[in-house]
Amino acid sequence: MKLLKYIFGILFISGMISSCTDDDYTMLSGSEQAPTVSVTGDTTQVLLSENASLEALAFSWNETTLNVNTPVTYILEAALGGTNFAAPATLQNSTETSFSMTVGQLNSRAVTFGILPETQGTIDFRVIARIGTTDNHDLISETVSITVTPYTDVLDLSTPWGVVGSATPNGWNGPDVPFWKQQGSENNGIIVAYATLTDGEIKFRMNNSWDAPNINYGGNSSTSGSLVQDGPNIPVTAGKYKITIDLNALTYSIETWSLGIVGSATPNGWDGPDVEMVFDSSSDQFRAIVALAEGEMKFRLNNDWGTNWGDTGNDGVLDLGGDNIMVTAGKYVVTVNMNDMTYELESIPNIWGLVGSATPNGWDGPDVPLNIDYSSEYASGQGIWYINGVQLVAGEIKFRADNDWGLNYGDDGADGTLENGGANIVIAADGNYDVVFDLSTNTYSITPSE
Repeated sequence: MKLLKYIFGILFISGMISSCTDDDYTMLSGSEQAPTVSVTGDTTQVLLSENASLEALAFSWNETTLNVNTPVTYILEAALGGTNFAAPATLQNSTETSFSMTVGQLNSRAVTFGILPETQGTIDFRVIARIGTTDNHDLISETVSITVTPYTDVLDLSTPWGVVGSATPNGWNGPDVPFWKQQGSENNGIIVAYATLTDGEIKFRMNNSWDAPNINYGGNSSTSGSLVQDGPNIPVTAGKYKITIDLNALTYSIETWSLGIVGSATPNGWDGPDVEMVFDSSSDQFRAIVALAEGEMKFRLNNDWGTNWGDTGNDGVLDLGGDNIMVTAGKYVVTVNMNDMTYELESIPNIWGLVGSATPNGWDGPDVPLNIDYSSEYASGQGIWYINGVQLVAGEIKFRADNDWGLNYGDDGADGTLENGGANIVIAADGNYDVVFDLSTNTYSITPSE
């Protein structure tokens, strides 16, 4: 009997210790104050491209004082002015109490929010003090509004050059995989292509054409060498590659290269395969559209740990081999700038795709994912989504969000106007199509690929 009392006593004390620990973690006095945000820099700015690297704004805020030993993280959010943070972008999520933005970063943020170049608009900022690991006790600062006039930051990195061949998606007839100029090096003759290839052969040519005066180059090596005008086909094996041409030195290199997101927050966990990031030539950055779970992530090359990046210090700058990046569950556009090694996770309302009997996976999905036109207002849910060269068969399709029927669009009158829950859209014949899904006008287009 004494033994039983002793055991029950231990269990009771253990329970008390456990419950006290839980209470300690979340119990607040009610006197805690939200952070007060200060801003250094003009609150009305006309942004200039020549000042892109200069500091535009510096934010700072006070620490939140608690009477319990509970961790506090500070989340700096930005949103289009007047939207009440309906679709915020997280600029920083850490224990730090300061953050700065360059003119270029502020301009990019303004354009992403849909503020037109040479047009005045407002961006709202706020700091959330998150107590513990959930948003149950968030303390939210007053909103700070900044008025900006952005400049055009859509880059034109296009070149007349492309990769053509049996190893490319479109074969020897093209259209070719494009080469891009590198930002800041437009006149040095070095151009780059990012290509997914199959076993086969490739060459490099101008303007998708074999006809004079267009030039084509071959080579004698599958990895690197001298360009040979009208030379032999270059043999390659299946994989993802970065192909670099030096038009001045007349040399080329072909290296295995892909950038991806890996981690417990990603669909395939720490073992991969990674979420592939795709080059966005309009901004000279890599982007991925992905649904992430609560967890951690990193960036790495070639689905391998030999080269990986995290964020030591949670400052938005990638560090080689750095700390895991904490992620809250949601749908994101993830962006990496390999020029300054910065990254961003931008929350979006939905991820859109094509579903239906005309698609490869039928009405049950998974859906054919659409791409984002990053010059559109995608963060607010009013963006333009598209896919080029998608292979469809005769049948029907609809547009739906997040591989789920909760939100879907069809066309009741077959007039090109979208209706929520509308009628199936008919695909009359098998073929490759370019599809545009415009949520800013609730219209769509489906045209045969050229």
